[in-house]
Amino acid sequence: MELTILMPCLNEAETVGICVDKALAFLRRTGVDGEVLIADNGSSDGSPAVAESRGARVVPVRERGYGAALSGGIAAARGRYIVMGDADDSYDFSRLEGFLDELRNGADVVMGNRFKGGIQAGAMPALHRWLGNPLLSYIGRRLFRIQVNDFHCGLRGVNAQSIRALNLRTPGMEFASEMVVRAALEGLKVVEVPTSLSPDGRSRPPHLRTWRDGWRHLKFLLTYSPRWLFLYPGIGFLSLGLIITALLFPGPLWLGGIGLENKTFMAGCLCLLVGVQSIAFSLLVRRYASRQGYLPRHRRYAHFLDNLTLERLAVVALVLFFLGGCGVAWCFFKWWGAFFGPFDSPVATRLMVFSISILAAATQILLAAFLGAIMDVGKEIQDR
Repeated sequence: MELTILMPCLNEAETVGICVDKALAFLRRTGVDGEVLIADNGSSDGSPAVAESRGARVVPVRERGYGAALSGGIAAARGRYIVMGDADDSYDFSRLEGFLDELRNGADVVMGNRFKGGIQAGAMPALHRWLGNPLLSYIGRRLFRIQVNDFHCGLRGVNAQSIRALNLRTPGMEFASEMVVRAALEGLKVVEVPTSLSPDGRSRPPHLRTWRDGWRHLKFLLTYSPRWLFLYPGIGFLSLGLIITALLFPGPLWLGGIGLENKTFMAGCLCLLVGVQSIAFSLLVRRYASRQGYLPRHRRYAHFLDNLTLERLAVVALVLFFLGGCGVAWCFFKWWGAFFGPFDSPVATRLMVFSISILAAATQILLAAFLGAIMDVGKEIQDR
């Protein structure tokens, strides 16, 4: 069989029959060998019976959620290609030629683009149309270097073999983002085709919740990009901290009529600590994610990440402990020379603050090293 037209369904009795009719009409008109598959997610309004009476095959999916329903449908699909879309009559299943043509030409994922194909009045809330979808799509393009302009279009086509190999996991609405992100990370061919969006035909409110599901999509995008969540902010904080401490260590710095002294120096040391912690998190998370299989191994830095062992990081921490300890000892001996009395030395004050920051950074690295070792224990148990 060449094509499965898949629809997730939860209480869509009003519209699922219309969608099935349109999908079967497309198969008859084009002569494509295919099926219409309904992944029912626990409907209580008779949706499965309506779909079967119109000629669709129905598979029940017990785990609740949009992503869970689609995952169950993908597993049960018989077609070489799958085109999936909501069963609310907002997408036109009678016009799927663009999706099928791209799949036949070797695309692994074919995304619909509603902004290019046309959005009818009332089909999409203004907040989604002008802010939510464009913003999240822009973030997705920036984080994963993929040219998809409508990340959350519900009508999309996939190569069944390619999509099953991704082992998609999210059960909720963020499944839409996971599919695109994982395809991009694995180097699959992702293309877009225009598609239209009409007002859905249901009399009840949609399952989508604007702020809850928007946050879940954003959280997913950040979770799958340790570079942007941890590494780049960490490098920024670390660089800022180094610049501030280097400029102010010799003494106050005047910019016009503004004087930068010890308080600014302390802020620079705080930036150093935040940067070290954030970079440590990025390295540990990236290694853990690739070992657990939800991110691919990094092409250039996999060997480096594998060598971030507890022992090597402990050596780095010990070197920093030594340097920070030397700075603290120097300040202590200077204070001793003043017989532990009043000791007004701006240089010693800055050195003490910087040395304590180095000791704190060493502690962060050592604790991060043990955290990484604990995370590796789970992988070792799985490997057995």
